[in-house]
Amino acid sequence: MNVSANLSLKIKAEHEELDNLTATVEDLGERENWPPDLVFRVNLVLEEVGLNIMDYGLEHGLGEIEIVFTSDGRSLTIEVIDDGKPFDPLTEAPEPDLDASIEDRRVGGLGIHLVRNMMDEMRYRRENDKNHLTLVAHGIE
Repeated sequence: MNVSANLSLKIKAEHEELDNLTATVEDLGERENWPPDLVFRVNLVLEEVGLNIMDYGLEHGLGEIEIVFTSDGRSLTIEVIDDGKPFDPLTEAPEPDLDASIEDRRVGGLGIHLVRNMMDEMRYRRENDKNHLTLVAHGIE
């Protein structure tokens, strides 16, 4: 398998753009011969992160989200950059109570939990008034 992707793209922070992002990931995965489970995980994670940015992160209308894919043949790194309000999902998103009954669970919080569990690494930094969320999948060779 040849996973040597290096791609940067920008999308408008609009729900309709997620379909274009999904198509881009599928094309990239096909071109680079990614395993189907990697394509699935990347699409699911980017949809969740994108929706969170669009629905909660942007204070003043529409914005832009940049997604950068890089790999070294052993791991895929995805950096999601947005100019929304600061939000560190590693420290600000509470862990959901998965043992609680549906009636007792608070609404929300499962998306970030899903992202954490679908990727091998997750890092956050705030730089130049932008959120930088880095997601890494290892063992893709």
